[in-house]
Amino acid sequence: MEIPYTIDDRPDTGLYNAKLGIWLFLASEVMLFGALFSTLVLLRTGADYWPHGYEKLNVPLATINTFVLIASSVTMVMSWASLRLKDFRKHRLYLWLTFLCGLGFMVIKGIEYGTKFSHHLYPSTDNFYATYYTLTGLHGLHVVGGMVVILYLLLTGSRMWQSQPERFTNRIEVVGLYWHFVDLVWIFLFPILYLL
Repeated sequence: MEIPYTIDDRPDTGLYNAKLGIWLFLASEVMLFGALFSTLVLLRTGADYWPHGYEKLNVPLATINTFVLIASSVTMVMSWASLRLKDFRKHRLYLWLTFLCGLGFMVIKGIEYGTKFSHHLYPSTDNFYATYYTLTGLHGLHVVGGMVVILYLLLTGSRMWQSQPERFTNRIEVVGLYWHFVDLVWIFLFPILYLL
């Protein structure tokens, strides 16, 4: 039995199934991060004193991480565009670069966490660090989740590309939408946590 609308758009939504599914999933993610951002705002405005992020966090490392994630969004788009142009080799190159950017982001975040831990700064230290670790930790889990899917597609994609290139291209597009969302969350996290 073949599942309908894995390649072609549904007549009722104008989207194929996976794209509709990822948009619904991302809507739930917006609610999750929206609730956490709202909690941060309530904690900050209700506190007698709330430290500035640039006083306690490593802004240069976070800035590098911002550029790494922006670069990964570019390579993700290039990976999908290469498939649209039927160039599987370029697709794999760009997808590997996306994976490596995600890995670089996590290494830099690990260095940042390690420095904080070596100074005995944990989530239990105060509300500032509790929100910092919660927001960046959850974001990091989303990065790792995206990396797992990207690695899976890198290791198994050639078979699907040979048999169902349009469906594989759609899968890359869906993963790209998720990856761009993760990058967008960081674009909000960086100034709110590190610069304000």
